[in-house]
Amino acid sequence: MARLAMQGFGQPQGLILIESAVSTPRSPVPGGGCGSGSSRPDAVRRGGLVLLLGLLVGAPTQAGGLAEALERAWGRHPLAVADAARESAAQAQSELAAALTPGPAAVTLAHLNDALASNRGKREWEVEVAIPLWLPGLKSAREAEARAALEEVQAQRRALRLQIAGELREVWWAIAAARQARELAQRRLASARALETEVVRRYKGGDLARVDANLAQNERMAAEAEAIEADAALARAEQAWQTLTGAPPPVTLSAEAGPAADNAADHPRLAALGAAMRLTQTRLRVAAESRRDPPELALRLVRERSDAHDPYGNSLGVKFTLPLGADARERRDRAAARAGFLQAEAELAQARLGLAQEAARARLELQAAEAQLALARERQTLLADNLRLAEKAFTLGENDLAALLRVRAMALETEAILARALIARDAARSRLLQALGVLP
Repeated sequence: MARLAMQGFGQPQGLILIESAVSTPRSPVPGGGCGSGSSRPDAVRRGGLVLLLGLLVGAPTQAGGLAEALERAWGRHPLAVADAARESAAQAQSELAAALTPGPAAVTLAHLNDALASNRGKREWEVEVAIPLWLPGLKSAREAEARAALEEVQAQRRALRLQIAGELREVWWAIAAARQARELAQRRLASARALETEVVRRYKGGDLARVDANLAQNERMAAEAEAIEADAALARAEQAWQTLTGAPPPVTLSAEAGPAADNAADHPRLAALGAAMRLTQTRLRVAAESRRDPPELALRLVRERSDAHDPYGNSLGVKFTLPLGADARERRDRAAARAGFLQAEAELAQARLGLAQEAARARLELQAAEAQLALARERQTLLADNLRLAEKAFTLGENDLAALLRVRAMALETEAILARALIARDAARSRLLQALGVLP
């Protein structure tokens, strides 16, 4: 019976079928007896086949999996595309702060003559080179602001990568669940077809009633509908992956290793918010040091003559310009910088609390998933044993087909629950890694 139930089964992408000592549902083949699998070792025949995903038996590392997918998704993300430009802007700001002057020098050229008046040949040429000067303390404040801006760009990059990793992890396990559901649906369909073939044969031979044949056909049609829906769900999940990464999902979906240690201080989101707060602090200092516009030191060269008969004379002068303070503008800039600092400080405190709660919730979910997995294993063993007894009773004529189908449906459902519990356990582990800020 077990051999007929598995006819036509292949090994789908991303899934691995292994022999297990735990009993699994088998397709009943009325009239075929329980000894059709006697050519196999008894332990394997009684154990059957348990569906395990490659993600559950693969190596716990993510080489070639989530890590590579994160790089592809990073290159396609709209915010990541502009990351290099933001870093370039921060580096340019650092170069400006390190310059000798707060701004570029300015050259002024002036000319004066009396052509429209007496026209005696009076001429005057003036060239002025003005250089802005740093206010006391402003240069160091600008340099600190530039360093904080560059650190903020780098911290935001890691936070964005973590956000993309979270999206990938969710789709990763959605594909795993969809593949598992599709595999179970295909197994149910193959088993239902084998059952229908045998029941129809016995119905035509007069061993079973027409209602049994109808039940077998209904089971086969229900299994076909489930397989169609499972195929559609898998296609949707794989399309979501392709949208994120631009590539098809990997054949093997490996599980992530559990966190080695909890270090909330290294969380990329907290690091980004901390960098943003430090940037607002430096801007507050810049606003405090910018009490007025930068002063200017100008060098003037004048060449002039009184009339056409006089020779040109040259003169050299120095001009110093000191702008007066602008109290209203200073108050505006300092108030804006202080508002940004207070907001960043509040966001950082709120994020610390939120991430701590998120990590605690993820740990509880992982514990619950592990407990559900242990329970699902026990239920699967029990229902597989019941199915084996029900198959034997139906073969001996001690039970009808309807009762067998009920037991078979329960056994298949417990097997699906076990597979979902395995995926849920590893998905919960990935969510804990995400909550702790661990990148793939």
